[in-house]
Amino acid sequence: MHADPMMWIAGVRALYLQALHPRVVRGVLQNSDFRRDAWGRLLRTADFVGTLSYGTAQDAEQAAARIRRIHRRLKATDPDTGEVYRVDEPELLLWVHCAEVASYVEVLRRSGFPLTPSLADRYIDEQRESARLVGLDPADVPADRAEMRAYFARERPRLAVGAEAREVDDFLRSPTTPPLLVPARDLLWRRVANLAYAALPPYAHELYGRRAPEQGVVDLRLRAAGNILRCVPAYLRWQLPPKHILRAMARLGPGSRPAPYKLRGQAAILDGPGRAMRGDGGDTTRWRTPG
Repeated sequence: MHADPMMWIAGVRALYLQALHPRVVRGVLQNSDFRRDAWGRLLRTADFVGTLSYGTAQDAEQAAARIRRIHRRLKATDPDTGEVYRVDEPELLLWVHCAEVASYVEVLRRSGFPLTPSLADRYIDEQRESARLVGLDPADVPADRAEMRAYFARERPRLAVGAEAREVDDFLRSPTTPPLLVPARDLLWRRVANLAYAALPPYAHELYGRRAPEQGVVDLRLRAAGNILRCVPAYLRWQLPPKHILRAMARLGPGSRPAPYKLRGQAAILDGPGRAMRGDGGDTTRWRTPG
């Protein structure tokens, strides 16, 4: 899934969804220069996801440890109440995680990626390992589509669009770019942002106050975009930074080349058997707590 080009649209959808949680988006904007370093932030996020997806277990543990150290130092202030809180509160980390994972599943499934219901459940379950790496207890993280739906239903009363969410929305629609790249932004990026926004759930459109096409129309657009992007040869797409897939193939051999048809197989190619299995961590041990 993570090798599919529609992941970029899914990632933008995740940003829109994450910004609906006032405490989450406030923590981001108060601790980073979002507008001036948005592209750097996006690439760093892609690098982190790529490391967890295609790096060694050691690479993933080290990258996650760096993220946890950074998060432990960061705080945000509620302007209405004056409350100061840490950005690594489990509630906030869980919203970020679920917004990402749900966006990946939703966009890829609707764009034609061969993701059956059982594979979608398996993917959500496997991603509890990435939740553990950022500091969450996997037992508290949704493990399938039903649990994910129930989680979002519980969280909806907390969601709102305030000034911070408006700032994210404005930026995603018209990000700051060098003058030479303005035509590309107007031609390409706005299409990406509009499609990502359209792929949000209806309640998100209501909160943002901007209408979107009917879901059936959005499905057609997602499938068309997927068909077009998947025509770009993989060896060209994988040359883009940060090249995690190419490094993984060099390490593991040509048989590790990611391809959708391999979803019919039994297991992904990892350093060893998958660890993020429901119940006991996949190796008959308890979940490990990050250091």
